[in-house]
Amino acid sequence: AEVSERELGGVERRIQESEAADRDLLKQLSDLHALDPAPPDLEALSAGIMAKRARLPDDRSELVRARVGSTDAVRTAKEKLNTADSELAAVEKNIARVRSEFEARERKLAESIRTQQQAAREARTRHQTVEERKKPAYLSIGRHLSEKGVPPPSAPHLLEEAHRRREAVRLQLKHQAELAQLSSQIDKQELRKFYFSAFSVLVLLAITLLVVFQSPRGREWLPQETDTILSINADQFERANLAKRWPDTKAKLWPGLIGPAASVPGLNSSRDTARITRALTTDETGETKEFNLVQSRRSLAKVIRTVADDKNFRRRPQTISGLPVWERQPSSAEGTAAEPDFALARVGPATLAVGAPEEVDELVLVRLGMKPDMKITGQLFDRFQALDHESALRLISRDPPDLSRVFHPIFSRELLDASQLIGLAVNLQNPVKARILIQVNAPKNAADVARDLRGNPEQWLRLPDSPLLLYSQPPEIQTQGSSNLELRFTVPEDSARLLLERLAGTDVPEGAVAEY
Repeated sequence: AEVSERELGGVERRIQESEAADRDLLKQLSDLHALDPAPPDLEALSAGIMAKRARLPDDRSELVRARVGSTDAVRTAKEKLNTADSELAAVEKNIARVRSEFEARERKLAESIRTQQQAAREARTRHQTVEERKKPAYLSIGRHLSEKGVPPPSAPHLLEEAHRRREAVRLQLKHQAELAQLSSQIDKQELRKFYFSAFSVLVLLAITLLVVFQSPRGREWLPQETDTILSINADQFERANLAKRWPDTKAKLWPGLIGPAASVPGLNSSRDTARITRALTTDETGETKEFNLVQSRRSLAKVIRTVADDKNFRRRPQTISGLPVWERQPSSAEGTAAEPDFALARVGPATLAVGAPEEVDELVLVRLGMKPDMKITGQLFDRFQALDHESALRLISRDPPDLSRVFHPIFSRELLDASQLIGLAVNLQNPVKARILIQVNAPKNAADVARDLRGNPEQWLRLPDSPLLLYSQPPEIQTQGSSNLELRFTVPEDSARLLLERLAGTDVPEGAVAEY
């Protein structure tokens, strides 16, 4: 139908074009006759136009016939299309009817399936109930036959196994009865005491471990009577690169500075440690004690395993409130065991107490709070913290004249006599920087001491028994109140090396140390 309509439209368009062409030819003829003067070939042109017009009626008649034929074709096509539409509607109606019948049949089948499944579940439930009711009866029958020694006809070997199982059950019940009898005979009061003691030990151990391993790293757990503290920052020493600057000194200098910390097995003191603190105190008899704390950069588990595997170390049988102590047992010349000369104990997540056994025991007691420690608010600790915490070396003493007893002389007698408390911080970067904190003795005044220092620095800031000075340029001096001084200055390289050697005790041959 669409094709016929398109053809009919084409015929109509051609008819219209023919009529338009006729009008154009007639207009051309009129225009030709209207020319004045007339063209010489007027008749020929007129004849040509008339000939074209004469052909147009024939063409138009053919187009009209074609239009009539196209109209008939369109009508026939529409009739066929209507017939096909009616047939298609009938087919669709039939499909809808079949689909509805199929859906109804499907619903019926689904309902039937659900009914059958429900019936199957009910049947299984009834079967299970029957089986459960049958079991006690069968068990009773089997037990009775077993007691009479009658085996099952299909499995006679099960009779012996049933007898063994029954005997095992009987022995188990007998054992339970004996345990119940023993439990009833136990004194309830003694049992309560035992439980209370065990619980108390566990609680005490938990508190001890919590105090030891969860306390802050930054606190210095040192005895309250500490007089002098030497703190060594291993990281700063590594950055100072002393091995290149002082190649002939570094090998002896580092072990002398860190003291007993160099004897810890499995611990590389220059690579694995972050800070080493040496504290010294002098009792009434004049005996000097040294307390050493080693702070590691990481967990101490590897070090503890190394110490435990070392045959020269043994773990002390008695712990101090749950904290173990390892002691090194040197062998004497006669082959007999001598008194321990070195001990270590873990007193923090990454902190070891090392040194002589008595000093290590005291550090453990201080760490556990069983002996007073150097409080954070104490005067000595406050001044110690005032020094640069990132310095390679910090030294402070609240008994300056006593420094020459524990270290080779590093300060002049004038400076020590004028000080009630003195602190030193050294940064080993190039150039070497130093700070000195001084709390002057009561009869003196900070301003007077500062004036003497400015007027005669080479007398006050010199290394005893040496021509070397502690400064390369006059120090910057600041007074803080009437009793405190702070000095800042640059230390010459040779003076810095001699200063460290004297702190390490390596500046003179061993035979000459007594002269100090």
